[in-house]
Amino acid sequence: MEHLLSVRLKSKSVKNSIVNSIASDFNLTPILAEAYFNQIKGYFVEHTNLNLSSGQIHYLAIDDREPAGKPVALCKKRSVSLTLHNPDEDLDIYKKSGLKGLRQHRLLRITKEAIEQGALLSYEDIAFLLTTSIVTVKRDIAFMRRNGLTIPSRGWRHDMGRGSTHKSQILELYLKGFMFSDIEKKTHHSQTAVQRYIQDFSKIILLHLKEFSVDQIRISTGFSNRLIGEYIALYKKYSGEKNKRLMEIFNSDIANKKKNKKTLIQSNSRKVRALL
Repeated sequence: MEHLLSVRLKSKSVKNSIVNSIASDFNLTPILAEAYFNQIKGYFVEHTNLNLSSGQIHYLAIDDREPAGKPVALCKKRSVSLTLHNPDEDLDIYKKSGLKGLRQHRLLRITKEAIEQGALLSYEDIAFLLTTSIVTVKRDIAFMRRNGLTIPSRGWRHDMGRGSTHKSQILELYLKGFMFSDIEKKTHHSQTAVQRYIQDFSKIILLHLKEFSVDQIRISTGFSNRLIGEYIALYKKYSGEKNKRLMEIFNSDIANKKKNKKTLIQSNSRKVRALL
């Protein structure tokens, strides 16, 4: 009786109601309808589960893995939180540098925040967010670049043409021995973003060492052939020098795998002892 009551109550849940509606509206079996529900639920969690602070907004930007020149409509999007107003910083900047300085400060901040979350803002995105023109955005970015600042944007990646991607440029700085703080000053990429690039580099090279082809690595990781090729070229360039940073990356990766394997063995052992 209690089991029947539990089943009846479960059937009245919001999830079950939506699954039933999907099955009815699209003539699907309950299993397929639930699979669709779980997939759609994942999309909502990815794009709406952002904790915003005062002065921040939720914005949909293009994933930084997408190559320059690909139509925006076909690009994968990523939800990011961007800080449009931070009184602790912005008021001082406004007093010292006026509206122009404040706009450039905000431009630098939102592009940096976007790249840290795995996305790139286009000139159009920046102009819309800062309520200015694309011409002004391009002029501001050109001015900041002349002053040695790297502003990661879709337009910047496109302007690089057949040159190396910003990821491989930053990774090479790391392999040359630059500290995270120095890389941040040069490129305005935080330690978090640089560490993410290092992890991606590690994934690609480990597959390369297992004799995966570039196409197989692309299918496995989702990275572009161009980036994979650049990372492999970097590995070949610095592996011959017995690069200290390169050795640290892969020693750390091996150590983490051994730790995970040990944890799995211990977990399985506990389960076996519990059964005995």
